[in-house]
Amino acid sequence: MNKFFSPARSAFVASILGATGLLGVGTTLAQNTASTSPATPLRQADFIVAVVNSEPITNREVYMLRQRLAAEAAGLGGKSPDPSELTRAAVEQLINEKAQLQQAREVGIKVDAEAIDQALLNVASSNQLSREDMLKRLAQEGISLGAFREQLRTQLTLARLREREIDGRVRVSDLEVDQFLNEQLKAQAAQLPAQLNLGMVLIAVPENSSESAVKALAERAADVARRAQRGDNFAELAKTFSQTTDQGANGGEMGLRPTDRYPELFLEATRDLKAGEVAGPVRSAAGFHVLKVLERRQVTTLMVTQTRARHILLRPSNQLSQGQAVAKLTEVRQAVVSGKADFAVVARELSQDGSAQEGGDLGWANPGMFVPEFEQTMNRLRPGQVAEPVVSRFGVHLIEVTDRRSAPMSEQEQRTLARSALREKKLEEAYATWVEDIRGRAYVEMREPPQ
Repeated sequence: MNKFFSPARSAFVASILGATGLLGVGTTLAQNTASTSPATPLRQADFIVAVVNSEPITNREVYMLRQRLAAEAAGLGGKSPDPSELTRAAVEQLINEKAQLQQAREVGIKVDAEAIDQALLNVASSNQLSREDMLKRLAQEGISLGAFREQLRTQLTLARLREREIDGRVRVSDLEVDQFLNEQLKAQAAQLPAQLNLGMVLIAVPENSSESAVKALAERAADVARRAQRGDNFAELAKTFSQTTDQGANGGEMGLRPTDRYPELFLEATRDLKAGEVAGPVRSAAGFHVLKVLERRQVTTLMVTQTRARHILLRPSNQLSQGQAVAKLTEVRQAVVSGKADFAVVARELSQDGSAQEGGDLGWANPGMFVPEFEQTMNRLRPGQVAEPVVSRFGVHLIEVTDRRSAPMSEQEQRTLARSALREKKLEEAYATWVEDIRGRAYVEMREPPQ
């Protein structure tokens, strides 16, 4: 269920944000520009690898994109991609990009300097840098301002083309939302137990009771069951006959709870009963039970797993490098885990975040409320666990999960998230079809294999 409600970034969105490497969500500018750093000089000769509608793709372009794709894969962890696969992916991405840019020119899409200026500021902001600091970082990585602005122009052009060709054509109807929610509710109902409220009258059978005494108690229980079945007030019967101190006083009501929290004996006896019907007497080690189904309720609203976490945030600066921030929070974690420090106290002292005054408490959060790198780490923790420091676009975090719960969603929340998920799915499908169509209509001539 939660998998559905975690907003996945579609191929459509990823292609816009991630194509330059510098626009990627959740990565730092230093990470994204590392692939074009002078530290990895281009040694291969430059030549034409392919031609797309008479426009060439050079070996240098393939090399640079391949390096960036490798850096992005390394940033995600896991097994390193096969070099030949990276090369094929880079060539195919460049072919698609060239074909799309050509179409953008044909339909008259242009990006002015003001839009590029704003995009540049957005990239700086997402990397927690001023415009001046970002330009310095680019220079350190060997990327000229002109080249970077041209990358931004390309990505903005592609984004506008895709908005024009895809976004406006994707619609999600109310009927589709209804059908989707019904499917999700059915899937959830299959996973979550129904809720049940039983009334009970217990005629206790003391240990070592004689056969005649047990028989008499069984007859009393059967009489109670007959009275309940003919419509006598069950609560009054419980107060009069039941030999349980708490439920007798409560009219025998056991309370609405998931079915898996009832004894299997009770569930078996009442499995086929509707609300208002009576079962029993049922014999257990405690005695004879007369059971009445007071309420049977199936979950009719989607549930979402909410997490309550707190964090300590350190923002790298000229006075505090990212490495120093990680080292500092590693020390804090060791002190917290060993019991030498209190997380909330340290958060109030150190955290550079608005939550500091609350001891780092971020409150209850639905899936998707935090940036991916933060949320992925948080989701791996059990309540009471503290993660190793994690780096996000906002800085370095020390995260502790304090609690987790399943909570119902309002109807509006359900419909909003369902519509968003359906639209995301349709965008992915429409984008894939659109890319294939443009690729199919382009004249592509493969020349020399890239090196």
